[in-house]
Amino acid sequence: MTTASVAGLTPAFVMPEPEWPATTQPLSPPDTVDESCDAENVRLMLRVKEGDVKAFERLVELHQSIMIGTAARMLGNLDDAHDIAQQVFIRVWKSAPRYEPSAKFTTWIFTIMRNLVFNETRRRSRRKEFSLDQENDDEAPRQYADLTAPAPDQLTEQDELERALDKAIAALPEKQRLAVIMRRYEDTPYEHICEVLKMSLPAVKSLLFRARAELRKHLAAHLGEDVP
Repeated sequence: MTTASVAGLTPAFVMPEPEWPATTQPLSPPDTVDESCDAENVRLMLRVKEGDVKAFERLVELHQSIMIGTAARMLGNLDDAHDIAQQVFIRVWKSAPRYEPSAKFTTWIFTIMRNLVFNETRRRSRRKEFSLDQENDDEAPRQYADLTAPAPDQLTEQDELERALDKAIAALPEKQRLAVIMRRYEDTPYEHICEVLKMSLPAVKSLLFRARAELRKHLAAHLGEDVP
């Protein structure tokens, strides 16, 4: 980033090249490490509120990976995840003049990301319904090749399990999906998930219990278990 905003535009910033987040090590939101991290986030955001571009760059550096990683797992598409992350930081910049540190910064930015991701999933759903309607109007149904499916000999048992898990998570309702991703991949505290989803602690735990039960059913074949 090199210049400040002009007429409401954000500073130019470059997101990292698309790359799937690692599955072996959970990503941790900055505020799960120490409370002082959130104080630093707030300090930087208050500087952004005054128009400090360097402070904005630092916030992007601190949070872009987790925004991209979460959005990628929610949407299953890296390009879309990068677009969502870009929109998150655009909203952070544009909201800066009105920013007040009334909640944890990570809760605030995750809430922005949640709203954008949920909007995108609903837009996709409407587009899919429209596409199906169009297909039904045709005399012959369209055939789509599955270009993402790897050859059987390219997958190890662990690869298959990870892909099956990703597919099962993608099939969850959006709130369950986000809660599972935040908890499993980012080791997010329950209290933080409650704030982002605007749900009580018992409700979040119930949500995760139902999600895990559903995932276990989907993964039963890979785990060698019989699920009633």
